[in-house]
Amino acid sequence: MSAPTRTTGTLDLTVVVPAYNEEARLGPTLEAITGHLQKNEDRWGSWEVVVVDDGSTDGTRDLVTALADPRVQLVTSPRNRGKGHALRLGVAASRGARVLVTDADLAAPIEELTVLDEALTEGHAAAIGSRSVPGATIEHHQHRMRELLGRAGNLLIRRVAVPGIRDTQCGFKLFDGDRARTAFAASRLNGWGIDVEVLQHFRRADWPVAEIPVRWAHQSGSKVRPLDYARVLAELTALKARALRPADLLAVTLFLLMAVALYAGRWLDPAHRYLPDSLQDQNQWEWFFAVTADNISHFANPLFTDLQGFPDGVNLMANTVMLGLSVPFTPITLLAGPAVSLALVMTLGLAATATAWYWLIVKRVVRQRGAAFAGAALATFAPPMVSHANAHPNFVILFMMPLIIDRALRLCEGERVTRNGVILGLMAAYQIFLGEEPLLLAAMGMALFALAYGVLRRDLAKAAWRPLLRGLLIGGAVCLPIVAFPLYWQFAGPQSYKSVLHGDNAGNSPLALLSFAERSLVAGDADRANALSLNPTEQNAFYGWPLVLLAFAIVVRLWERTAVKALAFTAVAAAFLSLGPEFRIPLTDTVLPGPWALLAKRPLFESVIEGRVAMICAPALGMLLALAVERLAATRRLPTQYFGTLAVLLAVLPIVPAPLKTVERADVPAFIADGTWKSYVGKGESLVPVPLPDPGNAQALHWQTAAGLGFKLPGGYFNGPYGAERVGIYGASPRFTSNMLRDVRYTGVAPTIGPNWRAQAKKDFAYWKAGVLVLAPQGNDALLRETLKQLTGKQGKWTGGVWVWDLHDGT
Repeated sequence: MSAPTRTTGTLDLTVVVPAYNEEARLGPTLEAITGHLQKNEDRWGSWEVVVVDDGSTDGTRDLVTALADPRVQLVTSPRNRGKGHALRLGVAASRGARVLVTDADLAAPIEELTVLDEALTEGHAAAIGSRSVPGATIEHHQHRMRELLGRAGNLLIRRVAVPGIRDTQCGFKLFDGDRARTAFAASRLNGWGIDVEVLQHFRRADWPVAEIPVRWAHQSGSKVRPLDYARVLAELTALKARALRPADLLAVTLFLLMAVALYAGRWLDPAHRYLPDSLQDQNQWEWFFAVTADNISHFANPLFTDLQGFPDGVNLMANTVMLGLSVPFTPITLLAGPAVSLALVMTLGLAATATAWYWLIVKRVVRQRGAAFAGAALATFAPPMVSHANAHPNFVILFMMPLIIDRALRLCEGERVTRNGVILGLMAAYQIFLGEEPLLLAAMGMALFALAYGVLRRDLAKAAWRPLLRGLLIGGAVCLPIVAFPLYWQFAGPQSYKSVLHGDNAGNSPLALLSFAERSLVAGDADRANALSLNPTEQNAFYGWPLVLLAFAIVVRLWERTAVKALAFTAVAAAFLSLGPEFRIPLTDTVLPGPWALLAKRPLFESVIEGRVAMICAPALGMLLALAVERLAATRRLPTQYFGTLAVLLAVLPIVPAPLKTVERADVPAFIADGTWKSYVGKGESLVPVPLPDPGNAQALHWQTAAGLGFKLPGGYFNGPYGAERVGIYGASPRFTSNMLRDVRYTGVAPTIGPNWRAQAKKDFAYWKAGVLVLAPQGNDALLRETLKQLTGKQGKWTGGVWVWDLHDGT
């Protein structure tokens, strides 16, 4: 920030009064100002009053000229351009060592100048009158609506522009003259937002500002109209945009382009392209967005539906429907469809996550923008994140995590504990509606970092634990009432379950941490990646051995930094935990117990796929990379720069992601698409695809969303309870007929259909309230058709590209 501009002014005080069509009010105001200054010349010394006529169309200009007082100067503007422009002209014409800016209505009496002057005498660069700090007196209030709008505006201003100042818009401010002329000359806003812009200039220049309580009384004839509040918001937006550095704007733009490139295949035709590596998850997630929009538009419970899993239904809160995004995206889902809505959410969400990591790294880790960009890109587009980008938006849309981390760090610093505790609670509540498992993993990562940092810097830990604990308690008190009922519904509501079993060991192989993911542009190896992971959506490590070696070199080189040690511990501990309850040493038959065994059976942790814990490594490695790049940029030794940059490129290049694979989506059968199904499915009945939809084949969910959720489906792809113990499983509780039809589809072997199977099928059809059976062309469809013929006692009918069995004749 530049130093204040020095002037050759010889006066002690200048009073600047902006005026637009103030013929009725300006006379008494000037009389009060000049009268006070004349009576107290021993206090104020030499003075002048600068009236700025902002293109008035009444007698404002003539009124000033008629005074014929050489100490009252008139500055004119050829047309009305706003308060900001008028103040800029007036302050530029000032010659005082101190400059008072006051509105033409003199709502704060001129006598209040004394208390502002005392603040400048004490060393402040500016003293602003305030109606919102203790000690202020409001003798005559504005209209209630105007007052509420003003308070809302001040609250927004405090949040986005000048935190800590409660009342920026009170028109009574005293400035050091030179600093005022510098700040107003640098301003660009022409409207009411000029006050905020100037105060922001003072803050960035580290010029102290005092907020002083004053007497204030609303005066009739205010020029502020309701639309002006919207204009102030627009000016604040412009002010915020101008405050961004070009490097920051470039970073955000690049993150968006990277996200678009990753999903380029889908964006060619969002409604008709499918991500095959998502398996059946794209169908599921589109259904989640569609059913949420349907519930919201019909004022139904967004936590439950019976459109899947009919008639039992689905506990949506116990599934990852991401209400924090699917609810606000309801208008887009209804207008453009769930496929477009999901594609937009995943693309923008990924870019927002990268931007949030970039913001946190710039604020907390490095100042060099290029280094922060590299770190944020790695944190967001690391191989495990790209793997989940196929199918799991809840694991890649993580823009709340950096914000939560920063708020927790503010608590550790003891900064406004109550306020930050409240904000942290609200952030945690919102994240719960985005994804609970990512929040749990983030909490694990923060705990690991805090443990390491606290051991290394016990002095800081000792000072931090009390405000942190207090803030966390406040945050919990704020968060719990918001999420209490949804969590009750999740864990005790209809179709709730205890935990989801993922097998005895879903941890990573040690080799997975060093190998390359399938979607790595240069070094991708699909066969090896699939051999070391559960499926293409769960390649939860795969950072590649070059990046691991680079991270080790960074830690050794920057070992003197506490943050580096803590980040290294976090990454290593997370990688170790991700190995699961036991792991095999590569190239041997030796199996060792893993630390995850201590957590595997604990509440919350029992449902976690432990291999996902390795995702914690991504932001830790990103921050280490940012530190290394900043160090390289700062060094003046060319060999160090050259070989260091080469090492970074060689480590990162192999894991640069390739665009996600996309294929043409299978067409929805005409029987569904043209509405023929409506003549077969009555009220309260379901449409039964054969075999029933399940996690292995959820194409029927796409049929249902294409039909506007007009019919209900038994079976499905979701998490629900099974058995008396209500253990969580993927899909609906199986029935004899659904299991048999699935086995016929996948094995090509059908049982002998006798009276028992027919009786069981009749019972299951009645349970599903089936109106029609629908068999689309697929593997073993001839055998399935024969099986259904024997179960129902009649031939199916070919119509609309599918075989159908109408069940309304008693079968």
